[in-house]
Amino acid sequence: MDNKIIKRATELMLEKKAYEIKVIKVINLTSITDYFINCSSDSDPQTKAIKNHIQNNLSKEFSIKPNHVEGYENLKWVLMDYINIVINIFSKEEREYYNIERLWADADIKIIKDKK
Repeated sequence: MDNKIIKRATELMLEKKAYEIKVIKVINLTSITDYFINCSSDSDPQTKAIKNHIQNNLSKEFSIKPNHVEGYENLKWVLMDYINIVINIFSKEEREYYNIERLWADADIKIIKDKK
């Protein structure tokens, strides 16, 4: 089921023009979660649109809702916690500053590209 949710979440990100999408498999590296899905956004309205698009569609299609959402107030880094999958939507500046991918450099990282 996780793979279907991951695939769909990344498709939903692409639909809203998110970029630098990475799926980071950390299942054997931490107990925090199994996967991180990270993406970047160019603006606060785009971040809001990506978050809402993911949440609404995953809720409809898989009957799941995030256990917790953080950062929706300022939209610079929005975290959506689906327990096994944590979705991070970053502004370009926040992503560069925190560079959380370096924390998981030894993880299996899959880069998602738009097929168009």
